[in-house]
Amino acid sequence: MPLTFTHALLQAEPMRLPPYFIWVVVGLLCLGGLGWLIAAVLGFARARAFGESPRWFAISAVCLLLNQVQWVVFAVYGMSDKSGENVLVMGEFFNLFVVLGAICAIIGFMRLVGPRE
Repeated sequence: MPLTFTHALLQAEPMRLPPYFIWVVVGLLCLGGLGWLIAAVLGFARARAFGESPRWFAISAVCLLLNQVQWVVFAVYGMSDKSGENVLVMGEFFNLFVVLGAICAIIGFMRLVGPRE
């Protein structure tokens, strides 16, 4: 019977992460989430003055904010669930909110016009 990917990984020696790794990951997730939250709030606030296009960019920022939250949920779920298969099923969608954010940004660029008079 051929080895699965998980079995192949189990045969390797354990990976040692540097002690600052978790601080960098958590710090960047927090800063990214804060940045996308500010971008979403500013986008929705500017939508009144500039029309529909900034609203699409704000929705794109919300999608990327949800991407940050998704990584946190994925990490917590991965640490608490004993089945690696369930974690991989959830991990299949790691890029979902990035794709949705890109679609919203494309729509925003297509509808981009100058400020309303």
